[in-house]
Amino acid sequence: MVDLSRRALFRGRVSRDQAGKPLRQNLPWIKDEQLFLADCHRCDACIKQCETQIITRGDGGFPTIDFSRGECTFCYQCASACDQPLFWPETEQPWKQKIEIGAKCLTNSGVECRSCEDSCEPYAISFRPRRGQVSSPQIDTDQCNGCGACISTCPSNAITINHGVQL
Repeated sequence: MVDLSRRALFRGRVSRDQAGKPLRQNLPWIKDEQLFLADCHRCDACIKQCETQIITRGDGGFPTIDFSRGECTFCYQCASACDQPLFWPETEQPWKQKIEIGAKCLTNSGVECRSCEDSCEPYAISFRPRRGQVSSPQIDTDQCNGCGACISTCPSNAITINHGVQL
């Protein structure tokens, strides 16, 4: 098994961000991170089948999701293409991750922007009016499916995935 933390160390990177969140984004329906790292053949079948082309090769050749390229449509093609028993059935929830909107959000600087709300198909992002200021984004975590559609559309890169609640 490849130790991604050592690989990142030698490349001058760390394997987790400052908040302790993993930098590699798991594919949806992955059963277990350690099982994935041990049994993934890095054959690129999931990458080739991704309809939105957000699955890319990450450190060690392992597939990872890059939400800057688009969103996950939960098509299940990545899991169907894999010949290893790494994925939960499609009937299960793909993941429990949610988005977070950070301090770099343009609304914190008084700039009106609703690109995240416009791209959110499950309507998990709405804007609450504030007296004398631009409206601020609010996330309905019950509605957020973690698809990442809002990430690539955010002009200030203020939106991240909260891995703390991921499966």
